[in-house]
Amino acid sequence: MRVDGREITVAGSLLQPLTRRTSDIVRVVVATVVLVAVVVTSLVTRGEWEALERSVSDIVGVLSPGVSNVVYIVYGVSILALPFTILIGLIGARRWKLLGGFVAAAFLAAFALSISGTGLSAPNWHIDESTRIDTLLSQFLDDPRWIAIVAAVLTVSGPGLPTKWRRTWWTLLLAFIPIHLVVSTVVPARSLLGLVVGWLTGAVVVWVVGTPALEVPLASAVRVLDRRGISVTSFTVLSPAGRGPLVLSAASDDATPEVVVELYGLNQRSGGALSQGWRVATFRPSETAPLHASLQRAVEHRALMSIAIGDLALAASTPLAVASLERGWMLYAHSAARGELLEPERGSDVHAVWRSLGELHSRQISHGDLRAAELRVSEGTATFDGFGAAELGATDAQLQSDVAQLLLTTAAIYGDGPSVTAAVDTLGEDVVLAASGRLTRAAIPRRVRSAVPEAKKVMTTVRDTVLDRTGATSITTEKVTRFTRNQIIQLVLLFALVYVAYPFFSAVPTFVTELGSIDWRWAAAGLAVSALTYVGAAAALWACASGLVSFKNLTIMQVANTFAATTTPAGVGGLALSVRFLQKGGLGVTRATAAVALQQSMQVITHVTLLVLFSVVAGTSAELTKFVPDPTVLYLISGVALGVLGTVLFVPTLRRWLRTAVRPQLAEVTRDLLELARDPRRFLLIVLGCGATTLGAAFALWVSIEAFGGGTTFVTVTVVTMIGGTLASAAPTPGGVGAVEAALIGGLAAFGLPASIAVPSVLLYRVLTCWLPVFLGWPTLRWLGKKEMI
Repeated sequence: MRVDGREITVAGSLLQPLTRRTSDIVRVVVATVVLVAVVVTSLVTRGEWEALERSVSDIVGVLSPGVSNVVYIVYGVSILALPFTILIGLIGARRWKLLGGFVAAAFLAAFALSISGTGLSAPNWHIDESTRIDTLLSQFLDDPRWIAIVAAVLTVSGPGLPTKWRRTWWTLLLAFIPIHLVVSTVVPARSLLGLVVGWLTGAVVVWVVGTPALEVPLASAVRVLDRRGISVTSFTVLSPAGRGPLVLSAASDDATPEVVVELYGLNQRSGGALSQGWRVATFRPSETAPLHASLQRAVEHRALMSIAIGDLALAASTPLAVASLERGWMLYAHSAARGELLEPERGSDVHAVWRSLGELHSRQISHGDLRAAELRVSEGTATFDGFGAAELGATDAQLQSDVAQLLLTTAAIYGDGPSVTAAVDTLGEDVVLAASGRLTRAAIPRRVRSAVPEAKKVMTTVRDTVLDRTGATSITTEKVTRFTRNQIIQLVLLFALVYVAYPFFSAVPTFVTELGSIDWRWAAAGLAVSALTYVGAAAALWACASGLVSFKNLTIMQVANTFAATTTPAGVGGLALSVRFLQKGGLGVTRATAAVALQQSMQVITHVTLLVLFSVVAGTSAELTKFVPDPTVLYLISGVALGVLGTVLFVPTLRRWLRTAVRPQLAEVTRDLLELARDPRRFLLIVLGCGATTLGAAFALWVSIEAFGGGTTFVTVTVVTMIGGTLASAAPTPGGVGAVEAALIGGLAAFGLPASIAVPSVLLYRVLTCWLPVFLGWPTLRWLGKKEMI
């Protein structure tokens, strides 16, 4: 590279990878969302939009036909000439790479909108001397392919154009909507679709091919450093641009020490903005530093903090230059870091690091990024580098975060004992104990955790060491986020509850009408039976856990379990809640999981046994074929099952998962089953509990039918409940909502029960066994959480 007659060598790649082009990725995502929105609104509300456009056009369309025609012609000529104007400009400027993206975007945009149900459709553009000029122009203005071409080439060439021209041409293109309204013409939906498709196509091409903004302005950087008295002869890439800046080492001929140059581009700007927005949205205000209004302000802040910390003789580097470069780049140059990195062999350095941090905090300055790479020791004094997250006038939360970060970093290098001892000797027990509450995944920044191997394990050992060193009984975990994990889970479950309850609410009017003929004594009996099923389920799980947990609390947990199981597909929430309750009750993870698995296994065995028994007693084996799915469905299910089995057997990761996660649990369940065979009392209790759950549900449905007049036997209802419930459990809806009702109503109808009785009976059954427990389960779940039982 030649700069002002001087040859500058560059070692390393300056190209930013596709996965780090934040601006381009955001543009593609936004364009995709807008395209989906346009398609959906066009399909759903197109008629209403056309009526609205006509109304607006009648209001603003005040131009006479002659003037409207002139406006339409002038605008049409402008749109027609726009792509050719850009093309001539690119050729004249010899921007061949940009020209290639221009042609590719134009072709792809036109091709995407030329695909139809019968194949490719060619444009109907033709020039006939007898054709009026406005008719000729309408061929292009009303053709979505031409609008898509213009939008695509503007998107691709825009980053390489002057800002004034780029904004003018985009304004001209987007003006087709008000132009159509002013000339009393409805905006064609296909033109709006073409605009969005062209934008998306151009965004994808820009992301893949790149833009002039990605070209690093090294020549400008050389001139800036020359004005600072640094004559650069070569650059070496130390770190390619990614989440952070492009970092280069600049060498010179004279005795000037090595200079480190950091270059921030548009992608670092957009990435920083997204990071700031995410932190503000997820973290509490006390955990968030003041926002930077621009990339320039962020770089200037880092340089100023380096100067402030340098005045304390605690900065490892000295800022040399901050400047804005062309194409939106920012330069920050500083001297190379002085001193040596921390090494485990120099054990005394840990005290020097903590003394320096104490000095920093005494001036109410926080660092915010205490990774090992940002710490140096020179002549017995620890210094800091990398002040992008540093703050002057730091809050207590930011100071505590520094202590927690340094505990993690120094413990990984010197061990948790020396690290905690040095921290306590320097800052005091109270400060270290309070900061230890931030040794969590949420409170420690990801860049700090990523720099420490097995960070989670190190944080746990440091917390234990702090407890031993300070003599405290516990460490209160600091809440740094706006929402805790439990709050998010409860919010999701609440939304799921609203979703699954909607079909029930829609059937409430019919159900209320039928309540006039209900026998409330039978309904009360159904409610009592439904309550007894929770006792049976609790007894079965209590026996599976070998009686190691409180039976009373386990029964209460079954109510919350109904809520968790109903609001999650396939009832996985209920299983997870049971495992969590047993863990809190003192069982290990493997033992708790095995207990729940044993209970579920016995439930299935009991369910199948009762199904066979009652089917034989019912004597209606021929009628049971009504519940069997179509053979095609069975073949499909079998094929999917075999495919899943083959995938698990042939993929090493899944085989390892079977060996390390599933196999120990199966072994535990097998041992428990063998133990049950030698413990008849425990075995009988589990069977009775599982049987009470299954038969209790069937009895609740039978008494619900009796409440509306009856008409079938308990044996028949039991068969319907077990078969219908089994088939409905395969439904993807949470709690099987909709599928359970349909299966039970269909099963009762197959056995001859009139729909006038079957429908309200099933709805009453679902109220007693599902919806009442669900609405009671929500406060019960919160109560268990407050009592720390889950």
